[in-house]
Amino acid sequence: MNLNTKKLHDLGQSLWVDNISREMLVKGTLARYISDYTVTGLTSNPTIFEHAIGHGSFYDEAIARLARRGKPAEELFFTLALEDLTRAADLFRPIFDATEGLDGWVSLEVSPLLSDNATKTIQAASSLHEAADRPNLFIKIPGTPAGAQAIEESIFNGVPVNVTLLFSREQYVVSAEAYMRGIERRLQAGLDPNVRSVASLFVSRWDVAVKQEITPAFHNRLGIAIAMRTYKAYRDLLASPRWLKLDKAGARPQRLLWASTGTKDPAAPDTLYIEALAAPDTINTIPEKTLQAFADHGKADTVLPADGGYAEAVLEEFRREGVDDEALAARLQREGSDAFTVSWQALLARIHEKSEVLGGSGS
Repeated sequence: MNLNTKKLHDLGQSLWVDNISREMLVKGTLARYISDYTVTGLTSNPTIFEHAIGHGSFYDEAIARLARRGKPAEELFFTLALEDLTRAADLFRPIFDATEGLDGWVSLEVSPLLSDNATKTIQAASSLHEAADRPNLFIKIPGTPAGAQAIEESIFNGVPVNVTLLFSREQYVVSAEAYMRGIERRLQAGLDPNVRSVASLFVSRWDVAVKQEITPAFHNRLGIAIAMRTYKAYRDLLASPRWLKLDKAGARPQRLLWASTGTKDPAAPDTLYIEALAAPDTINTIPEKTLQAFADHGKADTVLPADGGYAEAVLEEFRREGVDDEALAARLQREGSDAFTVSWQALLARIHEKSEVLGGSGS
């Protein structure tokens, strides 16, 4: 067992891998991450699946089989994704059971084309959750304005939710309140309040977005400050009378998850965001390359302050540099949604192309 990753685990932070592919499953890579690196979950998104399915031949046999059945590209994709993710969920099931549902999760995202349609998102979340038939599979719903309604309704329906594409404290708070409303409605209806959720804050994209607008002394500082500020809101929420009442009734916290934690700047340490965001009661979902780097030479010597530390002072410095963090958060969320849509369309086009070739060759 790797001592560097175990140190984060012992601190109370879960390490999830931000990737999934059939190759990882077939070759035993994911199983090794679990045993060697104390990895206790994974996340996926359209970009990850675009790369996994579009490169190599690990999906070709399944695509040929499903194409001969006449499945359209989107339906075929979700079949492939659920095959991978249910297999991964089964690998994590002992962890899920041992932690009573705190850990051991995998995540599947609804179509990015639904990000502004709450009704269809709710329907898709319910359908995918039912099709997966695994208690430890989150459905990812973006934390957009329409997403807040879908989060609340899906939680009320008993669907575990990973809220994705959050970029600020304010966006996080909206998702957390949607989660609590769903739980409160379940209690009012006499239903079990133990429906799990995580809220995923994207970190490194902040630093990429402002790099050309600021002096080098400010590089790679904004994302961490936003995370510190959001962590304070998270700790404050868990200490609030509203949450303590739900906790007493049997609800479980919506855990804060750090996403987009691979270092994008080659001049910065490759473990920058992992080391900076060590914090109890959180999750860090890490690209494979960053996970391996942290296992090799990472350190977890400091813990994120629950009171927000120097976050507000840093943000004030960025404002003096001309950075409007509120406007940038909204822009980053739109850009993130747009990027997933582009990946989604490329993914479906690639599946259609492979279906035409492979499905025909097997007839």
